[in-house]
Amino acid sequence: MSVDKNILQRFSFLDTDLLYEISEISSVQEIPANTEVLREGQYIKVVPYVVEGLIKVFTRTEDKELLLYYIRPNESCIMSFAASRRNERSKVFAVTEEKTTVLLMPVDKINQWSKQYPNINNLFFHLYTQRYGDLLNTIHHLLFKRMDTRLHEYLKEKIALTNKNPIKMSHRQIANELGTAREVISRVLKKLEYENKVKQDENGIELLQW
Repeated sequence: MSVDKNILQRFSFLDTDLLYEISEISSVQEIPANTEVLREGQYIKVVPYVVEGLIKVFTRTEDKELLLYYIRPNESCIMSFAASRRNERSKVFAVTEEKTTVLLMPVDKINQWSKQYPNINNLFFHLYTQRYGDLLNTIHHLLFKRMDTRLHEYLKEKIALTNKNPIKMSHRQIANELGTAREVISRVLKKLEYENKVKQDENGIELLQW
């Protein structure tokens, strides 16, 4: 899919010549929900910029996964950008939360553009700051918050991002994103249900208290 003018308008802060190069060299792709778009250990060939939809970025240690942050519309994957700059393998993996449209920019061109058109670096510097804050927040939750609080806040964020309440997710899926065991999530959801904070039925998990 070619790059249309509506997408390029999101980069109005960039040089006109750079916008032309992005339109000529980049591509737009629609990716189904629950599709892995970045594998751990792969070399980065393109850096995605989310136009519509949502992408989740995870880290993995042995048999456990942990959700690090979301890539929302008008954001890019800073971990992909960082790995590509050093020609390193990716230390994370990413999966679409829902059907997602991405602008794919070739890594070799981004490296060239960052020297030729320095204002493109503003996009990534801004994202560095934002992702750093996200990671600090994740660490804070892991170290200082009880699982019932973490789960309740996780559900609030998920519903706010997807505009869906109830949400259709298995206990195992939630456990994978929070870096814990399915049995822990099942037990804590029962506690939240007893406290009338959530409701579980065939429609999914509904948040009752914000």
